[in-house]
Amino acid sequence: MTPEDALSALRAQSDPERAPGMAAYHKTDRPCLGTPNPAINDLVKDWRQDLSLPERTALADGLWQSGVFEARIAAAKLLTQARMRPSDTAAWDLMLTWVPEFDGWAIADHACSALSRRVMADLTRLDTLEGWTTSDHLWTKRAALVAALPLARLSIPKPEEIAARERVLGWAAGYTQDGAWFIQKAVGWWLRDLSKHDADRVRAFLDAHSGAMKPFAVREASKYL
Repeated sequence: MTPEDALSALRAQSDPERAPGMAAYHKTDRPCLGTPNPAINDLVKDWRQDLSLPERTALADGLWQSGVFEARIAAAKLLTQARMRPSDTAAWDLMLTWVPEFDGWAIADHACSALSRRVMADLTRLDTLEGWTTSDHLWTKRAALVAALPLARLSIPKPEEIAARERVLGWAAGYTQDGAWFIQKAVGWWLRDLSKHDADRVRAFLDAHSGAMKPFAVREASKYL
């Protein structure tokens, strides 16, 4: 399976009439094929079954480099899994090169879903995410929270996961001073998911920081309280 083969498969499942609307919805200037997400899922499922981890990593690299919207979504999906054996270093390193190229929420969210698995596999990688929190690139800064989102979703966190969660909440507290819509949305999203498992901690966060947050972000964070 080459990147060209994969792109041909994505095109074969596309609906060109959907492409302009998709590009408008995602506010992207990238080439869009009009391939629906369920079709991308089916293709990626087949590729994952047929390819080894190094082969999937190489395919993901080629798809990402194509610049095609659906190809970048597929690249992220190819590397979204909890365990990678024998080593996830090559996949992690590849995904780190993607982050500065994020230019919209859809591609960023799919890539962050893949990144988050690697973070949960090795919490020392939060050091890398912390470096993103001061980035001038909106999508990189946002990715620090989104790639750490599984920490907010743990029902029974271990002590080291509680410490990691508090670390990320410290970043979120700093983000409340940033008025960018997508940054505020990420803060609200993180707190909303955490509130399902630790409502008191979210209430304490809002008591301390809601005055700096946009009203919509407070509403998002409070949705399940």
